[in-house]
Amino acid sequence: MHGLSQLIFWSQASLGQHSSDPDFLEHMAGFLGAYYIVLAMMNAGAALYLWRKRNDMRNALIWVLIALGFTILAPLAASANADWVPGMPQFFIDFVNRYFSGTIGAILYSSGTLALLAVLFVCRRFFVKGLVAWSLLNLALLVMGLSMANPNFAAIVTKPDNVPIVMLVFLLGFFTWVATSQAVKNDDRLEQGLPPLEKLNDEKVLVWPDLVYTELICMVAVTAFMIVWALLLPAPLEDFANRVKTPNPSKAPWYFLGLQEMLVYFDPWYAGVVLPSIVIAGLMAIPYLDFNKSGNGYYTIAQRKFSYLVFQFGFLALWVTLIILGTFLRGPNWNLFAPYEHWDAHKVAALNNVDLSYYFWEYGIGTGLPKAPTGSSGLASFGYILLRESPGILAVLAYMMVLPPLMAMTIFRKFFARMGFARYMVMSSLFLLMMTLPLKMVLRWTFNLKYIISIPEYFLNF
Repeated sequence: MHGLSQLIFWSQASLGQHSSDPDFLEHMAGFLGAYYIVLAMMNAGAALYLWRKRNDMRNALIWVLIALGFTILAPLAASANADWVPGMPQFFIDFVNRYFSGTIGAILYSSGTLALLAVLFVCRRFFVKGLVAWSLLNLALLVMGLSMANPNFAAIVTKPDNVPIVMLVFLLGFFTWVATSQAVKNDDRLEQGLPPLEKLNDEKVLVWPDLVYTELICMVAVTAFMIVWALLLPAPLEDFANRVKTPNPSKAPWYFLGLQEMLVYFDPWYAGVVLPSIVIAGLMAIPYLDFNKSGNGYYTIAQRKFSYLVFQFGFLALWVTLIILGTFLRGPNWNLFAPYEHWDAHKVAALNNVDLSYYFWEYGIGTGLPKAPTGSSGLASFGYILLRESPGILAVLAYMMVLPPLMAMTIFRKFFARMGFARYMVMSSLFLLMMTLPLKMVLRWTFNLKYIISIPEYFLNF
């Protein structure tokens, strides 16, 4: 416990400065040694399960060897010797710091996450296998342990505010795997004409005493866990609020980091008000828009592919990844840093974001932005503003008015036929508004596009 507390306090102190390797490894040795011991015991338990419950001697032997490997890593990590402590290869750290920093890193991070989700969806029958999922979990934990030997990575991950977020990432992966595994099993059963697994175990349970007892046990277990948590991790308290000395970076709580990241690409009225309201309204509209009666009450993917993909894209790609981005990659001055990069408060990223109207009138036509003559009336000035922003206004109108009928004739033809005009227009509008976030992010990263419509005279930017 004392070693972990020292590690936490060290990470808080070293977040904004470099630390020498001997000092860092001395504080980190006890934690890393215990970490690899836990991984070894975890895999030894998996081997015992495969041997006793599954009678699978071959795979049991494999996990015994892996447990032995983690056991060997434990004393090396606990030695605090820079030559022995296992860590990520330096060439890999240099590669990640070079290509995953700044705008290029954001592009690779987002596109890589999207590609990973696509691979997991297409090959879901392979990844839901128990041994495959267990192997990926071990690989992720091994990468985590090796990366923790890097002072810059450890300073971010072991920060008291970020420790629960790391745990939530692994829990999210676990529950996503559980749901996907159940859905794959149900899809296979439905193809064979069998009922889903939920129908086989639909026996009703009484609230008293069954449910109340279960809730009581869970309450006691969670209370004990929180007591241990409070003893091991110090509360992430900061100094008294001082308006002349604000934290750098100043971040919202983790559950609002997605919204804070949206503020990079949109005005506050849209990112903080319109988009959250659209999300709430869209969730409320789902029961009225859904025309597919299959898949109610049980896990399935094959019967509800569109709903599944939209949810996974909106939740994982457009929300969870933004939380991870804001937590672990956004550093001082809200710059983007690579996972192994030092958070240098003096780093300044040159930004030259340009509005669409400037691109059109200055770069495209070369005439300069339309501007009302001096002394023009308010109506004339407003007309010039509309003329100046006409490229963006036309682009937004085409996006929201031309794409829905075009999609109705192509990719959403079956949806339009089954939903009707009104429900289809609501669904397509919600879908297009959701897609404004990734589109705006891509435009900002690739073309330094600030706003599609920029009317600061009336505080209207999009």
